[in-house]
Amino acid sequence: MADDENGYTDLAVGTSVADAIAWAALHFRDAGVHFGHGTDNADDEAAALVFHIVGATYPVAGADYARPLDAGQLRRLTEIVEARIASRDPAAYLINEAWFAGLRFYVDNRVLVPRSPIAELIGDRFEPWTDSGSVARVLDLCTGSGCIAIACATAFPEATVDASDVSADALDVAAINVAQHGLEDRVGLVQSDLFENLEGRRYDLIVSNPPYVSQAEMEQLPAEYIREPSLGLEAGKDGLRLARRILDNARQHLTDNGLLVVEVGASQAALEAAYPRVPFTWVEFAHGGEGVFLMSAGELDAFAAEFASAREK
Repeated sequence: MADDENGYTDLAVGTSVADAIAWAALHFRDAGVHFGHGTDNADDEAAALVFHIVGATYPVAGADYARPLDAGQLRRLTEIVEARIASRDPAAYLINEAWFAGLRFYVDNRVLVPRSPIAELIGDRFEPWTDSGSVARVLDLCTGSGCIAIACATAFPEATVDASDVSADALDVAAINVAQHGLEDRVGLVQSDLFENLEGRRYDLIVSNPPYVSQAEMEQLPAEYIREPSLGLEAGKDGLRLARRILDNARQHLTDNGLLVVEVGASQAALEAAYPRVPFTWVEFAHGGEGVFLMSAGELDAFAAEFASAREK
């Protein structure tokens, strides 16, 4: 097959899934698009798009790669590849779909694209750091699309989950996902600036993937990240604006045997520098990821003075 001058007319009806993936990946590489919203390379991103278009379900069978694309599917693929390159929108926004912890979620540009390594912890039900059988109430702080809340509700089928976010737009997206997963009776949505509207509520598990991108990092982000809502990324000069508040206030919302789990990503070093006497427990992930710490209610008690003294002015 030969490209025209624009490189987008070389597909023909009957092109296989495998060839369509190779075609899309080639154009992504040539255009220098950035990956990091569920995939980290051109081939995987192209595969995700083609699988979505042809309706292949995960795990994809070998025979699916030989499936032919019809005219409508080829037209849709061409449109998405062109849009991905021209707009630099993450692919998830273009197909309104992302996967997290083995679950499918609706996403658009009102929320970040799910990609937290916390998914691995959810899959393990946060063991051995907590007794999974005793988890009855969970809080997903800064829920965004609701992916962590919904994954936790799936992992802990007897638990109730609160999903909070300061953004009404994000909660509208989370509501779509809660409904799609049939969890309206166990996942409640709360508009709240961190713990502000959660007074009196206590949880066995608080999980948070808050904004943690520093000012310097924001200035260096690839275009794809700038397409996401800045409210979900920006966290002040050192990336710790929300992490400080979480550490200072989480204890009053945890049960005595509760566990706090927070992702701070590349701001890990800044957090350790801000609290030099606090022995954070950092998770080592089998499938990649960094900057997630765990802290028990007892540890929050022990270092309460440290957290209070380091409040952002």
